[in-house]
Amino acid sequence: MNRNWVRVTLMMLGIVAASSAEAAVDSYRYAHVTISTPWYIFIFLLMGIFIPFILMAVLAWRVAMKKSEAESESESETIEPSPKKPEN
Repeated sequence: MNRNWVRVTLMMLGIVAASSAEAAVDSYRYAHVTISTPWYIFIFLLMGIFIPFILMAVLAWRVAMKKSEAESESESETIEPSPKKPEN
């Protein structure tokens, strides 16, 4: 049982060491960087910043519209009260 744990830990350490050494050799192997790459990053981050603000404005507008509808309904009820049913 103890030997299995030692083997597993040694194998895991070997896998970690091999992958980090391979990544250090060529860090641009999987990412082709061009002159337009900073612009793509800028646009992506810009959307990440502005989309929550746009969503907040839309939600605030919807809540304001619901409140104004509720106020107009309450005003119309106070001006024209609904007729009461006669009690039998």
